[in-house]
Amino acid sequence: MAGNSRGTSPAPPKASDDPLVTLASLPGVADSVDSVRKGVDRVYGHRVMRRRSNEVTSEAALRGARGSAALSGADWALEEVRRRTDFGVEGEPRTVGAALRLTAEAGQLLSVWRQSPLRVLARLHLVAASGGRSSEEAGGRQSEEPADETVGRPRLAGEPVDEPLIELALPDADEVAGRLDGLSRLLLAGTEAPALVTAAVVHGELLALRPFATCNGLVARAAERIVLVGSGLDPKSICPAEVGHAELGRAAYVAALEGYVSGTPEGVAAWIAHCGRAVELGVRESTAVCEALQRGAA
Repeated sequence: MAGNSRGTSPAPPKASDDPLVTLASLPGVADSVDSVRKGVDRVYGHRVMRRRSNEVTSEAALRGARGSAALSGADWALEEVRRRTDFGVEGEPRTVGAALRLTAEAGQLLSVWRQSPLRVLARLHLVAASGGRSSEEAGGRQSEEPADETVGRPRLAGEPVDEPLIELALPDADEVAGRLDGLSRLLLAGTEAPALVTAAVVHGELLALRPFATCNGLVARAAERIVLVGSGLDPKSICPAEVGHAELGRAAYVAALEGYVSGTPEGVAAWIAHCGRAVELGVRESTAVCEALQRGAA
Protein backbone atom coordinates (compact mmCIF):
# COMPACT_ATOMS: atom_id res chain seq x y z
CA MET A 1 0.00 0.00 0.00
CA ALA A 2 1.19 3.53 -0.79
CA GLY A 3 1.29 4.68 2.81
CA ASN A 4 3.83 2.01 3.71
CA SER A 5 6.60 3.29 1.41
CA ARG A 6 9.95 4.17 2.93
CA GLY A 7 10.90 7.64 4.07
CA THR A 8 8.35 10.35 4.62
CA SER A 9 5.11 8.37 4.75
CA PRO A 10 3.26 8.24 8.09
CA ALA A 11 3.13 5.07 10.11
CA PRO A 12 0.18 2.80 9.31
CA PRO A 13 -2.87 3.58 11.43
CA LYS A 14 -4.12 1.25 14.09
CA ALA A 15 -6.51 -1.39 12.83
CA SER A 16 -9.41 0.25 14.71
CA ASP A 17 -8.85 3.44 12.70
CA ASP A 18 -8.30 1.65 9.41
CA PRO A 19 -11.54 0.95 7.52
CA LEU A 20 -9.71 -1.19 4.95
CA VAL A 21 -8.59 -3.57 7.68
CA THR A 22 -12.23 -3.82 8.72
CA LEU A 23 -13.14 -4.85 5.18
CA ALA A 24 -10.35 -7.42 5.23
CA SER A 25 -12.09 -9.11 8.16
CA LEU A 26 -15.33 -9.67 6.24
CA PRO A 27 -16.31 -13.33 5.78
CA GLY A 28 -14.45 -15.00 2.93
CA VAL A 29 -12.06 -12.12 2.26
CA ALA A 30 -9.12 -13.71 4.09
CA ASP A 31 -9.55 -16.84 1.96
CA SER A 32 -9.48 -14.75 -1.23
CA VAL A 33 -6.39 -12.90 -0.06
CA ASP A 34 -4.62 -16.14 0.80
CA SER A 35 -5.52 -17.76 -2.52
CA VAL A 36 -4.28 -14.74 -4.48
CA ARG A 37 -1.02 -14.62 -2.52
CA LYS A 38 -0.31 -18.30 -3.14
CA GLY A 39 -1.07 -17.97 -6.84
CA VAL A 40 1.16 -14.92 -7.25
CA ASP A 41 3.97 -16.64 -5.38
CA ARG A 42 3.73 -19.64 -7.68
CA VAL A 43 4.04 -17.69 -10.90
CA TYR A 44 6.89 -15.60 -9.51
CA GLY A 45 8.64 -18.84 -8.66
CA HIS A 46 8.44 -20.15 -12.21
CA ARG A 47 11.88 -20.82 -13.66
CA VAL A 48 11.17 -18.62 -16.70
CA MET A 49 10.85 -15.61 -14.40
CA ARG A 50 14.55 -15.86 -13.51
CA ARG A 51 15.77 -14.79 -16.94
CA ARG A 52 12.79 -13.70 -19.02
CA SER A 53 10.59 -11.74 -16.65
CA ASN A 54 10.61 -8.70 -18.93
CA GLU A 55 9.00 -10.75 -21.68
CA VAL A 56 6.33 -11.98 -19.30
CA THR A 57 5.68 -8.42 -18.14
CA SER A 58 5.29 -7.19 -21.72
CA GLU A 59 2.92 -9.98 -22.62
CA ALA A 60 0.89 -9.44 -19.44
CA ALA A 61 0.56 -5.76 -20.32
CA LEU A 62 -0.74 -6.56 -23.78
CA ARG A 63 -3.22 -9.13 -22.51
CA GLY A 64 -4.33 -6.89 -19.68
CA ALA A 65 -5.03 -4.03 -22.07
CA ARG A 66 -7.00 -6.36 -24.33
CA GLY A 67 -9.09 -7.50 -21.36
CA SER A 68 -9.79 -3.99 -20.15
CA ALA A 69 -10.82 -2.86 -23.63
CA ALA A 70 -13.13 -5.88 -23.92
CA LEU A 71 -14.96 -4.82 -20.76
CA SER A 72 -15.40 -1.36 -22.28
CA GLY A 73 -17.00 -2.78 -25.42
CA ALA A 74 -14.02 -3.45 -27.72
CA ASP A 75 -13.61 -7.22 -27.50
CA TRP A 76 -10.82 -7.81 -30.00
CA ALA A 77 -8.83 -10.98 -30.44
CA LEU A 78 -5.41 -10.85 -28.84
CA GLU A 79 -3.60 -11.21 -32.14
CA GLU A 80 -5.59 -8.32 -33.59
CA VAL A 81 -4.44 -6.11 -30.71
CA ARG A 82 -0.89 -7.35 -31.16
CA ARG A 83 -0.63 -6.61 -34.88
CA ARG A 84 -2.53 -3.32 -35.08
CA THR A 85 -0.67 -0.03 -34.98
CA ASP A 86 -3.51 2.23 -36.09
CA PHE A 87 -5.90 3.22 -33.32
CA GLY A 88 -8.44 5.78 -34.44
CA VAL A 89 -10.19 8.57 -32.61
CA GLU A 90 -13.58 6.88 -32.56
CA GLY A 91 -15.23 3.61 -31.70
CA GLU A 92 -13.51 0.38 -30.78
CA PRO A 93 -10.04 1.32 -32.13
CA ARG A 94 -10.02 4.33 -29.83
CA THR A 95 -10.99 2.17 -26.84
CA VAL A 96 -8.26 -0.38 -27.54
CA GLY A 97 -5.69 2.37 -28.06
CA ALA A 98 -6.70 4.00 -24.78
CA ALA A 99 -6.35 0.69 -22.91
CA LEU A 100 -2.88 0.14 -24.35
CA ARG A 101 -1.76 3.66 -23.43
CA LEU A 102 -3.09 3.31 -19.90
CA THR A 103 -1.29 0.03 -19.35
CA ALA A 104 1.98 1.65 -20.42
CA GLU A 105 1.30 4.77 -18.36
CA ALA A 106 0.44 2.95 -15.14
CA GLY A 107 4.01 1.77 -14.67
CA GLN A 108 5.31 5.32 -14.89
CA LEU A 109 3.09 6.69 -12.14
CA LEU A 110 3.83 4.55 -9.09
CA SER A 111 5.87 7.16 -7.25
CA VAL A 112 3.32 9.88 -7.99
CA TRP A 113 0.50 7.65 -6.74
CA ARG A 114 2.15 7.46 -3.33
CA GLN A 115 2.05 11.26 -3.08
CA SER A 116 -1.13 12.21 -4.94
CA PRO A 117 -3.60 9.57 -6.10
CA LEU A 118 -5.93 12.23 -7.48
CA ARG A 119 -3.20 13.64 -9.67
CA VAL A 120 -2.58 10.16 -11.07
CA LEU A 121 -6.28 9.62 -11.78
CA ALA A 122 -6.41 12.92 -13.67
CA ARG A 123 -3.34 11.93 -15.68
CA LEU A 124 -4.80 8.51 -16.47
CA HIS A 125 -7.98 10.12 -17.77
CA LEU A 126 -5.98 12.57 -19.85
CA VAL A 127 -4.02 9.72 -21.43
CA ALA A 128 -7.14 7.64 -22.08
CA ALA A 129 -9.45 10.36 -23.35
CA SER A 130 -7.14 12.65 -25.28
CA GLY A 131 -4.70 10.17 -26.76
CA GLY A 132 -1.74 11.80 -25.00
CA ARG A 133 1.66 10.16 -25.08
CA SER A 134 2.94 8.40 -22.01
CA SER A 135 4.86 10.25 -19.29
CA GLU A 136 8.04 8.54 -20.44
CA GLU A 137 7.55 9.77 -24.01
CA ALA A 138 6.63 13.25 -22.89
CA GLY A 139 9.42 13.61 -20.35
CA GLY A 140 6.92 13.59 -17.51
CA ARG A 141 5.00 16.56 -18.93
CA GLN A 142 1.50 16.67 -20.30
CA SER A 143 2.10 15.94 -23.97
CA GLU A 144 -0.81 17.70 -25.58
CA GLU A 145 -3.78 19.89 -24.80
CA PRO A 146 -6.94 18.02 -23.78
CA ALA A 147 -9.43 17.52 -26.59
CA ASP A 148 -12.07 19.32 -24.49
CA GLU A 149 -12.34 20.90 -21.09
CA THR A 150 -13.77 17.76 -19.46
CA VAL A 151 -10.59 15.75 -20.07
CA GLY A 152 -8.24 15.23 -17.15
CA ARG A 153 -10.52 16.46 -14.40
CA PRO A 154 -13.55 15.18 -12.46
CA ARG A 155 -16.89 16.11 -13.96
CA LEU A 156 -18.82 19.18 -12.89
CA ALA A 157 -22.51 19.50 -12.09
CA GLY A 158 -24.66 18.81 -15.11
CA GLU A 159 -21.94 17.19 -17.22
CA PRO A 160 -23.00 13.85 -18.74
CA VAL A 161 -21.12 10.57 -18.39
CA ASP A 162 -20.59 8.12 -21.22
CA GLU A 163 -20.05 4.72 -19.54
CA PRO A 164 -22.53 2.34 -21.17
CA LEU A 165 -21.50 -0.76 -19.23
CA ILE A 166 -22.39 0.69 -15.82
CA GLU A 167 -26.05 1.61 -15.44
CA LEU A 168 -26.11 2.24 -11.69
CA ALA A 169 -27.39 5.53 -10.32
CA LEU A 170 -24.85 8.26 -10.98
CA PRO A 171 -23.62 10.23 -7.95
CA ASP A 172 -23.76 13.99 -8.35
CA ALA A 173 -20.63 16.09 -8.76
CA ASP A 174 -20.52 17.17 -5.11
CA GLU A 175 -20.67 13.57 -3.91
CA VAL A 176 -17.98 12.61 -6.41
CA ALA A 177 -15.67 15.36 -5.16
CA GLY A 178 -16.21 14.41 -1.52
CA ARG A 179 -15.71 10.70 -2.02
CA LEU A 180 -12.64 11.17 -4.20
CA ASP A 181 -11.14 13.32 -1.48
CA GLY A 182 -12.00 10.69 1.11
CA LEU A 183 -10.45 7.94 -1.01
CA SER A 184 -7.28 9.99 -1.45
CA ARG A 185 -7.01 10.63 2.30
CA LEU A 186 -7.53 6.96 3.02
CA LEU A 187 -4.75 5.95 0.64
CA LEU A 188 -2.33 8.59 1.86
CA ALA A 189 -2.93 7.67 5.51
CA GLY A 190 -1.65 4.16 4.83
CA THR A 191 -3.21 0.85 5.70
CA GLU A 192 -2.31 -2.57 7.00
CA ALA A 193 -4.97 -4.18 4.82
CA PRO A 194 -3.89 -6.65 2.12
CA ALA A 195 -3.20 -5.24 -1.33
CA LEU A 196 -6.17 -7.09 -2.81
CA VAL A 197 -8.57 -5.27 -0.49
CA THR A 198 -7.09 -1.86 -1.26
CA ALA A 199 -7.08 -2.52 -5.00
CA ALA A 200 -10.69 -3.73 -4.95
CA VAL A 201 -11.85 -0.65 -3.05
CA VAL A 202 -10.05 1.74 -5.41
CA HIS A 203 -11.49 -0.09 -8.40
CA GLY A 204 -14.99 -0.26 -6.94
CA GLU A 205 -15.09 3.37 -5.83
CA LEU A 206 -14.02 4.65 -9.24
CA LEU A 207 -16.62 2.53 -11.03
CA ALA A 208 -19.32 3.54 -8.56
CA LEU A 209 -18.50 7.25 -8.84
CA ARG A 210 -17.65 7.43 -12.56
CA PRO A 211 -15.85 10.70 -11.82
CA PHE A 212 -14.94 11.49 -15.43
CA ALA A 213 -17.04 12.16 -18.50
CA THR A 214 -15.60 9.12 -20.29
CA CYS A 215 -13.24 6.15 -19.88
CA ASN A 216 -14.08 5.49 -16.22
CA GLY A 217 -13.87 1.72 -16.52
CA LEU A 218 -10.49 1.89 -18.23
CA VAL A 219 -9.17 4.28 -15.59
CA ALA A 220 -10.55 2.20 -12.70
CA ARG A 221 -8.85 -0.94 -13.93
CA ALA A 222 -5.57 0.91 -14.50
CA ALA A 223 -5.76 2.23 -10.94
CA GLU A 224 -6.33 -1.30 -9.65
CA ARG A 225 -3.17 -2.36 -11.51
CA ILE A 226 -1.20 0.50 -9.92
CA VAL A 227 -2.24 -0.57 -6.42
CA LEU A 228 -1.39 -4.24 -7.02
CA VAL A 229 2.03 -3.34 -8.41
CA GLY A 230 2.85 -0.53 -6.00
CA SER A 231 1.86 -2.59 -2.96
CA GLY A 232 4.53 -5.16 -3.73
CA LEU A 233 2.04 -7.95 -4.37
CA ASP A 234 2.83 -7.94 -8.09
CA PRO A 235 5.94 -5.73 -8.47
CA LYS A 236 6.76 -6.89 -12.00
CA SER A 237 3.15 -6.43 -13.15
CA ILE A 238 2.76 -9.98 -14.45
CA CYS A 239 -0.66 -10.80 -12.98
CA PRO A 240 -3.14 -8.87 -15.15
CA ALA A 241 -6.42 -8.70 -13.26
CA GLU A 242 -8.00 -7.16 -16.36
CA VAL A 243 -7.67 -10.55 -18.08
CA GLY A 244 -9.61 -12.17 -15.27
CA HIS A 245 -12.30 -9.51 -15.17
CA ALA A 246 -12.87 -10.00 -18.89
CA GLU A 247 -12.88 -13.79 -18.60
CA LEU A 248 -15.41 -13.70 -15.78
CA GLY A 249 -17.63 -11.64 -18.06
CA ARG A 250 -19.36 -8.29 -18.13
CA ALA A 251 -22.52 -9.56 -16.44
CA ALA A 252 -20.61 -10.95 -13.46
CA TYR A 253 -18.52 -7.78 -13.31
CA VAL A 254 -21.58 -5.56 -13.09
CA ALA A 255 -23.34 -7.86 -10.62
CA ALA A 256 -20.31 -7.84 -8.31
CA LEU A 257 -20.08 -4.05 -8.57
CA GLU A 258 -23.73 -3.76 -7.59
CA GLY A 259 -22.86 -5.68 -4.44
CA TYR A 260 -20.08 -3.23 -3.66
CA VAL A 261 -22.32 -0.23 -4.25
CA SER A 262 -24.97 -1.72 -1.95
CA GLY A 263 -22.56 -1.23 0.93
CA THR A 264 -23.66 -4.43 2.65
CA PRO A 265 -20.95 -6.63 4.19
CA GLU A 266 -21.97 -9.47 1.89
CA GLY A 267 -21.91 -7.27 -1.21
CA VAL A 268 -18.55 -5.70 -0.45
CA ALA A 269 -17.02 -9.09 0.40
CA ALA A 270 -18.36 -10.52 -2.86
CA TRP A 271 -16.78 -7.67 -4.84
CA ILE A 272 -13.41 -8.22 -3.17
CA ALA A 273 -13.67 -11.95 -3.87
CA HIS A 274 -14.55 -11.20 -7.49
CA CYS A 275 -11.44 -9.02 -7.82
CA GLY A 276 -9.39 -11.76 -6.20
CA ARG A 277 -10.65 -14.31 -8.69
CA ALA A 278 -9.75 -11.90 -11.50
CA VAL A 279 -6.18 -11.68 -10.22
CA GLU A 280 -5.99 -15.47 -9.99
CA LEU A 281 -7.10 -15.77 -13.61
CA GLY A 282 -4.45 -13.22 -14.53
CA VAL A 283 -1.93 -15.42 -12.72
CA ARG A 284 -3.13 -18.39 -14.74
CA GLU A 285 -2.69 -16.40 -17.96
CA SER A 286 0.90 -15.46 -17.14
CA THR A 287 1.68 -18.99 -16.01
CA ALA A 288 0.59 -20.15 -19.47
CA VAL A 289 2.89 -17.51 -20.99
CA CYS A 290 5.78 -18.81 -18.89
CA GLU A 291 5.07 -22.35 -20.01
CA ALA A 292 4.99 -21.25 -23.66
CA LEU A 293 8.28 -19.42 -23.30
CA GLN A 294 9.82 -22.46 -21.67
CA ARG A 295 8.71 -24.64 -24.60
CA GLY A 296 9.93 -22.07 -27.10
CA ALA A 297 6.40 -21.59 -28.35
CA ALA A 298 6.21 -17.85 -27.68
